[in-house]
Amino acid sequence: MIQRTPLYDSHLAAHGRIVNFADWEMPINYGSQIEEHHAVRQDAGMFDVSHMLAIDLTGGESQAFLRHLLANDVAKLTVPGKALYSCLLQEDGGVIDDLIVYFFTETHYRIVVNAGTAEKDLGWMQLQAADFAVNLKPRRDLAMIAVQGPQARERFWTAFPASRAASEALVPFQAAEWNDWLIARTGYTGEDGFEIAVPATAAIAVWEKLVAAGIRPCGLGARDTLRLEAGMNLYSQDMDETQNPLESGLAWTVDMKDAGRDFIGKSALAGRREQGKLQAFLGLVLLDKGVLRAHQKVVTAQGEGEITSGSFSPTLNQSIAMARLPGGVAPGDLVEVAVRDKLLRAKVVKPSFVRHGKSLI
Repeated sequence: MIQRTPLYDSHLAAHGRIVNFADWEMPINYGSQIEEHHAVRQDAGMFDVSHMLAIDLTGGESQAFLRHLLANDVAKLTVPGKALYSCLLQEDGGVIDDLIVYFFTETHYRIVVNAGTAEKDLGWMQLQAADFAVNLKPRRDLAMIAVQGPQARERFWTAFPASRAASEALVPFQAAEWNDWLIARTGYTGEDGFEIAVPATAAIAVWEKLVAAGIRPCGLGARDTLRLEAGMNLYSQDMDETQNPLESGLAWTVDMKDAGRDFIGKSALAGRREQGKLQAFLGLVLLDKGVLRAHQKVVTAQGEGEITSGSFSPTLNQSIAMARLPGGVAPGDLVEVAVRDKLLRAKVVKPSFVRHGKSLI
């Protein structure tokens, strides 16, 4: 069933080009994906992310439940509003989804999951929650907007000056409740900014005020090139249920420091580590003329790998990709990528290309 966010009419009014994304009608762009990309890198842009699902978790065993459910450890969250990025895993270590958890108290959290996996995620969580005194409440009554860019926060405060007192002191990966909003200093672009959750009934008015403050509406196309430049994974491309976080550039989200914490997938990941010969997850910069795309074969001295995400980088003005490569491949190595009937040269780099408008390669 095709769904629409509360901002659908606003996208049409702004001449957004609508596409089907995970069964949601969403704007791919509003005329120029490149201009929208540069707006976020150089000033401020915003995205409708209301297709994602917020889930409120409450109950006396909320912390214990999340410590069992997630590969990262929510026990690290002690400051109200602090957020944590984690993977939701199967018993075999395969990635069901990647998500963000916000901590309010040890009996109250908010989980934000991806649109395409929302129902699957919720079903999995409800299944696992059967042994815990918790309640999971999906919040489709909320709209979510991401405001990103070097001027994003200032322009947001221009639109909503009264919110500044609640949000100015936020550090990255921290949120604050303001009236019935949640303002989080998080994002998916490699730039500063906020992700806000507001009542769905207020979404259009909020969007219009942000536009009036000089924040440019941006579509899914720019969102994808921005996250790729920032080296941020996209679920179903860079990882899925057939891949584990250790070989998807997400080992840093797996917390095994507490030997007494038995999270779902832990034994499988521990066994994979013990086996060794883990695949590497690294970045590629194309040295020859062409464009890198997902599923292209990568030829290395250690064997073959595969691109998981690839595109032309508007900021760097060259083609970049993230790839799963044989163990032993390292930044600085030269490899070849099969593009149509040719093998093109590429350089291996760390899987993060641009942050805060600056090249990292």
